[in-house]
Amino acid sequence: MAFPCLAPDPPYLPQSPGDMRAFADLLRADFEGYFAAVQAYFRCLDDERARAFTEAREVSEAYGRFQRAQQ
Repeated sequence: MAFPCLAPDPPYLPQSPGDMRAFADLLRADFEGYFAAVQAYFRCLDDERARAFTEAREVSEAYGRFQRAQQ
């Protein structure tokens, strides 16, 4: 059964350079967490694509068997 690949939310970046400096450690951690999460998201998409491809091939083969049984 398929499961959803959930894209991570992009990190918030304040507009103010002063706020960026004040929260630099938190922002850096948010960005690093995002990059790790988006890599996991890409792996999920790759896995889901492979799963769906296999499923589509199996369904196509089943449809071929169905078509032959109708003859």
